[in-house]
Amino acid sequence: MISPKYRRVLLKLSGEALANSGEEILNFDFIAKVAEQIKRCTEAGVQMAVIVGAGNIWRGRQASGMEQCRADQMGMLATVINSLALQDVFLRHAIPTVVMTATPMKAFADPYTARDAIAALEEGKVVIIGGGTGSPFFSTDTAGALRAAEIHADCLLMAKNIDAIYSADPKKDPNAVRYSEVTYRQIIAEDLRAMDMSSTIFCMDNGINGYAFGLADPENIYRAVMGEPVGTAIHN
Repeated sequence: MISPKYRRVLLKLSGEALANSGEEILNFDFIAKVAEQIKRCTEAGVQMAVIVGAGNIWRGRQASGMEQCRADQMGMLATVINSLALQDVFLRHAIPTVVMTATPMKAFADPYTARDAIAALEEGKVVIIGGGTGSPFFSTDTAGALRAAEIHADCLLMAKNIDAIYSADPKKDPNAVRYSEVTYRQIIAEDLRAMDMSSTIFCMDNGINGYAFGLADPENIYRAVMGEPVGTAIHN
């Protein structure tokens, strides 16, 4: 049996991915496919934490004329809605799961601390982290990088709506080069848009390894965890 490449990972899911390009906010059939792959990973002995965005519901930058702090707070609350939806599907797939939030909301989830998250992971639970960083002006990418550092994840897995990192948008530029690996300095120098600048610099400064891949086929989650070349490796 092939051993997983990583012992503990943080998987960053985009909110748009949960809608799976559909008209509904949440595509539960697609989320079920994601759950199946996460279960395969945990059964292989991998500790899985998940952080999810809110683009299917609300992005702070969508606000027109709204005060930015309040708009971002709405986005953080939307990530909690997505987290609870993920938890519901995971539990129905017999995956022990706990939701933790950066801002305490005990009626819905457990307060997030790195210590409690690590303890839950070591108990075999999937930990879903909602609420971003708990502060406005920071994206879910940055929240993912921060939590990956706090829980000592071996890799920050970034499931995207594109299959890898390219030199340009492959939908607009047919000559765009697909990278099998890039450095954080290369992302900054070439403005590759793989992740936002704050999270890129944070990962670089803290030596966090990343891996970006497409979520169109949810099995890529399992493949990435097992070390198959399905996307782009990111490192210093």
